[in-house]
Formats: sequence, structure tokens, C-alpha cells
Amino acid sequence: MSDTDSASPTSQPPPKSEPPREFLVGSAPHMALGRSTPSVMFDVVLAMVPLLIAAIVLYRGWAVILTITTVAACLLTEAIFNACRKQSQSSLLDGSAIVTGMILAFSLPPKLPLYMAVIGGVVAIGLGKAVFGGLGQNLFNPAMVGRAFLMACFPVAMTTWAQPGDLATVGSVDAVTKATPLAAAKFGSDVVPITKDLFLGNVSGSLGEASALACLIGGIYLLLRGTANWRAPLGMLVAVVLFAGIAHQLAPDRYQGVLFYLNSGALMFGMFFIVTDYVGAPLTPIGRLLFGFGAGILVMIIRLFGGYPEGVMYSVLIMNALTPLIERWTVPEPFGGKVAAA
Repeated sequence: MSDTDSASPTSQPPPKSEPPREFLVGSAPHMALGRSTPSVMFDVVLAMVPLLIAAIVLYRGWAVILTITTVAACLLTEAIFNACRKQSQSSLLDGSAIVTGMILAFSLPPKLPLYMAVIGGVVAIGLGKAVFGGLGQNLFNPAMVGRAFLMACFPVAMTTWAQPGDLATVGSVDAVTKATPLAAAKFGSDVVPITKDLFLGNVSGSLGEASALACLIGGIYLLLRGTANWRAPLGMLVAVVLFAGIAHQLAPDRYQGVLFYLNSGALMFGMFFIVTDYVGAPLTPIGRLLFGFGAGILVMIIRLFGGYPEGVMYSVLIMNALTPLIERWTVPEPFGGKVAAA
């Protein structure tokens, strides 16, 4: 009897074994085993609670209203795009739209009219995320896309800042306004606040600029939890310290000291909550350092030499566009070394 005759006609080839989970490839965000997208996103939400508390102390209930408005706009836009693409609404529960809405709210002036905040939320999700295919596919930080759109469409409203503690008539022409510390330092229109006020929070600015201390508390929480990678914030910190320190030494009468630039504007907020974005930043370790360092350099170039006193938004969007190149330049050597081409 031949080998062919002895074989069972119903025998099947052995099933292929699945590759280990650590070698599976998928769209960002990439997380270690045991972490889900909702757990990471709601970690970020929890880290932003100190910022929200500081904003409420300074801007009262308007901080809550503005945050709820942008979050609701982001969630509604996400639901509409899911329906248009005939996809499930499960993405509403992963927390990504909530994070985008909160980051957008914290980057807006407290007295911004609510219809503009709604437009920002729609653009952030619609143009910044959904058109790319959803979470993990977008090239740019969605919240910064929404803010950039508002800045282009409503420049006056986006640069009109309310004075902390005096928002009884927020949203009307009677509200008291005041220049931000960066604008005061750049254009000499007001007295530059002392570092203590910048750190604790008693200056004009967006909701996320309310307190550098609150940003630091939330940022440290993210780093200790492992939710945010430390490389991008470190790169940004080093860049700002070097650039600001050199500029101050060369022209102390024209440029403020390092602590002023670290504590003013949205730098602390951007350092911990924006440049650490899973999707927009490179995946390689060296790439994350370069991403943060480049963002820090661009922030200081815009602040010191540009016509706009703040530069976090533009620096992040520019570095987002460079992320594919940075990843290509910083691909780590494969385990076991490179294999010579045949």
C-alpha cells in the first residue's frame, strides 16, 4: 500500500499558529498589554482635572460651560461621522473625543462666544480626525486643528483675553480684558507679571494657561502612570531652557528669563498634554526626543521673533507634519542587527 493510499482523505493541514501579541502591528495609539484606549484616554481626562479646577477658581462657571460645549460638539461630530460612514458608535466610549474637546477648551479664551467653541469642536473632529479615518489615522493633533481654524476665522475673539476674577459679563462687549503675559512682554503693553503669579495662576490667558502648577501636577501624574512618554516633554524642556537662556543672556533688556517663558502661555500645557499625543508624535524613542526638541525650538522662535506672542499651536502642527520623516530617520536597529541584502 502506498503512502498516498494510507493517508486519510479527511486529514487537514495543521492550523497556522497566531503570532505572539507583541508582534502584532496596528494603528496608533500603541499601548502595552493591559492598557486599553479608554483607560489611557480617561487617565488624560483625570490629569486635566487640576487644570479645570484652577480655571474654575479664576474664571468661575464659564470655564465649565466652555469645556462642556467643546466636549459636546466633539462627541456629536464623532457620532455624525460614524453614522455617515456606517460605523458603530463605539468610538464615543473610548474617550478620545472627550480628550480632544477638553484640550480644545483649555486652549481657548475664557470669554470666547459659545458658537465659536462649537465650530472649533466640529472642525477638530471632522477635519482633524474623521477625514483621516478616525483615531490612529490622523496626522495632526485634532484639538490644534480646531484651534488653528478658529484663529484664522475669528482672530479678534481668539486674542481677546478676560481678566481673572472679573467675568460677570463674559461673552459681552462689557467684559474686562487684559493682555496675556507673553503679549505684555513682547509688545510692552502692560506690566509683566512676576513668576509666582505665572506659576500659581493669576494671569490672563486661555483656560489651560490658568496655572502652570496645575499643568505640572497633571503632567507628573501622566508620567508616573506611564500614560505619557517622558521623552517629548524632556526634549521640549531642554530646547526652551537653552533657547530662552541664550536669548536672555544676549539681550536681557529685550527678552525675559527662562522661568518666565517656562511658566507663561501654554508651554506647560503643551509639554504634557499635546506633544505627548500618541498619534501625532513619533513612535521611536529618539524620534520623540527630536519631536519635543523641535517643538520647543519653534515655540521660542515664534515667541521671540514672530508677530504672534504664543507659538505652541503652530509648533505642534509643524512637528506633526514632520513626524513621518522623523520616524524614517530614527528607525532603531532590528534585534540581532541588520541583515545584508541578498
